[in-house]
Order: sequence, then C-alpha cells, then structure tokens
Amino acid sequence: MNSTTKALILKFLMTFVFAAISFTFIADNTLGWSLIVAILVTALNYLLGDLLVLPNFGNITASIGDGVMGALTAYLLDIISRNFGTTLFTLSLFAILIVVGEYFFHQYLLNNKKVSP
Repeated sequence: MNSTTKALILKFLMTFVFAAISFTFIADNTLGWSLIVAILVTALNYLLGDLLVLPNFGNITASIGDGVMGALTAYLLDIISRNFGTTLFTLSLFAILIVVGEYFFHQYLLNNKKVSP
C-alpha cells in the first residue's frame, strides 16, 4: 500500500470519527449516516481542499475551507434525506473538528515527500 493510500485512509478514519461524534453520539443518527457523511466529506475535501486549495492558498485557508465544506455537505445531506438530521450545534462542532484535524493532516501532507501530489 503506497503512502497516498495510507494518507487517504487516515483522512477517512479521522473524518468518520468526527462525524460519529457530531452526528451519531450527539444528534442521534445511525453510524451508517456518519459513514455516508465521512465518505462524501473525505472525497470532496481531498479533491478540492488537498489538491486545489492547499497548494495554492496554504494550510490555514485549506483547513477552514475543509471545515466549511464538511458542514455544508452534512447540511445538504440533511436537506435531501428524511432520516438524517443535524442541528446548528452539530454542524458547528463537525466543522471545528474538521478544521483542527485537517490543519494537522495538511502539515503531515506537506512534510511527507512520499505522499502525492
């Protein structure tokens, strides 16, 4: 398994834990919904945040953008699904956890030469 794959798995696990804390333990959704949120947010944050924003605008901007994008993704999922619910508190908590986690994850990406891009 190459370093990029390991980094993506780490990113997914981190996002899944944050989604579970915010949406399963606090908002009383199932772990399945947290898994769906984690898959969507991981994919979007990697494609937009890590590949586009991070190299062009830096760690802080990319981390904040990832947090906003994560909360927005969960909110949109709440709108289109009857079985998944969020609150302003859980969306804010999720965004904050993502910002902090992504900040350290981006430092790992920038310092590890084996991880592409």
